[in-house]
Amino acid sequence: MPAAALTTKPLPTQSTAKRSVRLDSPYVPMEKRALPAGRPREWYVTHNRRLKAMRLAIALLDLGIYLPNQARNETIRSTAEKIGVHPPSDTTCHMVRAFMRYSR
Repeated sequence: MPAAALTTKPLPTQSTAKRSVRLDSPYVPMEKRALPAGRPREWYVTHNRRLKAMRLAIALLDLGIYLPNQARNETIRSTAEKIGVHPPSDTTCHMVRAFMRYSR
């Protein structure tokens, strides 16, 4: 076979675009269990705030926001709306950035 007749498969194009993320369907929540009784109210508030911040940090990572300085309060709150949770407070937004900072 002559060399001119040989054809090679084209190389797959390397895309620099981030992978697409579907946030149309909400995250499937885990099975809920009762929290332990007898703790101070502040413990429950902090516990629920940490859970919410973790959900938001995971959603931001799925969207391609990897650095804490990319996650401004507005970005975190719009992500919360996309995944179907109440808008986070400033304290929760700070906690989201802290999770992202220490996840490396």
